[in-house]
Amino acid sequence: MSLPGFQQLSPDLCVAGQLDTAAMDWAAKAGFKSVINNRPDHEGGPDQPTSSAIEAAALSAGLRYAYLPVAPSFQTPDEIEKFARLIDEMPKPILAFCRSGARSGRLFRAASGG
Repeated sequence: MSLPGFQQLSPDLCVAGQLDTAAMDWAAKAGFKSVINNRPDHEGGPDQPTSSAIEAAALSAGLRYAYLPVAPSFQTPDEIEKFARLIDEMPKPILAFCRSGARSGRLFRAASGG
């Protein structure tokens, strides 16, 4: 499966563009232990899978799941702190996603001090 915007940012974290429910099985088979969704529900319209649908698929695949929706253009210090806490607490490796992977990458860099 080819994931849009897929990048490995650290040994423990990769980012990707919008994932669907089928990607949760792929993520588990690829060795990921956790998924973080940074895209607000319905940001891309009614065809975008909802967090609850992705969460159900993630849990069914044996993954931990977190929903931390953030705006595409600005992430608050509180959101960065929450992302850092998720990185610390969730089983690794982690796959974080948003529309393109860019905001998840920015969150990771900010949470990592880079």
